[in-house]
Amino acid sequence: MQLAVITIRQVVILFFMIAAGFVCARFGVVKKQAKQAFSDLLVGVVVPCMVINSYLTPFDPQTLNNLFLAYGLSIVLLVVGGAVSFFCTVRTSSEHRPILRFACTYSNAAYMGFPLISVLFGSEGLLYASAFVTIFNLLLWTQGVLMLQGTRLNLRQTIRTILTTPVLLAVAAGLILYLSQIPVPELIRSPLEMIGDMNTPLSMFITGMMIAESNLKGLLSRKGLMPAVFIRLVLIPAVCFILYRLLGVTGMAAQVVLLLEACPCAAITSVFAIRFGCDEELAAGTVVASTLFSIITLPLCALILDTLI
Repeated sequence: MQLAVITIRQVVILFFMIAAGFVCARFGVVKKQAKQAFSDLLVGVVVPCMVINSYLTPFDPQTLNNLFLAYGLSIVLLVVGGAVSFFCTVRTSSEHRPILRFACTYSNAAYMGFPLISVLFGSEGLLYASAFVTIFNLLLWTQGVLMLQGTRLNLRQTIRTILTTPVLLAVAAGLILYLSQIPVPELIRSPLEMIGDMNTPLSMFITGMMIAESNLKGLLSRKGLMPAVFIRLVLIPAVCFILYRLLGVTGMAAQVVLLLEACPCAAITSVFAIRFGCDEELAAGTVVASTLFSIITLPLCALILDTLI
């Protein structure tokens, strides 16, 4: 129950941050063009700093074992989520199937998940969250791109994209620092921590700006949108819960991975829709609608986690 109460409180706080972004964008306090700059700052600087800072902890064999567990569970849950999305969208129209399948498969782990994990579990939780994001990005830039592109991948370009993704570089650097226990001066550690602390307000502010630019009434009425939101926020987490119970999985690493998998549709869904010529409005609708409804589903997810896992 304690985890659920903390989650409800944190989700409310996140909602007010989203509201701040919404109001600023809607009334012109912040230019709409700033959203892309904020997003670049978040993905390219803030999240990597936060990830590296989470690895700056004393070495502990148990933590390392849990980190490996987080990697394993991330693979399992992301594959399970992808399978559920695949089978549940078989009967959707061929025109909208790729983007709906993508939206259901990939969660908004960075924007919505990391702030929540940071508050609920601290730096150790972020350590396990980095494992999820590593597997997430590897799948996103391979299977995810293939899903929308519908043709063979450009292997060289895909590898280049993966190897230059800031968060994956941060994970690699963090692992080296953690395993080698190289001492990091306070002069470097302190700025890393302060920049990383920008993640929560900045990511929520961007989400609010995104909602402000949307025609909510038009988006929510799109055919196929609400079933996709149900799959992303309810069905996939439910299947993952059942799998956890069958496997007897418990502990912080398991809770972190499942909460990240239970997050709303990935914000990059809209970006990829533009890039690969999919229905942009439908893509934006899945992101906006799932983000709004996650205010209800994430605390419920935490309640079940706190009770059963």
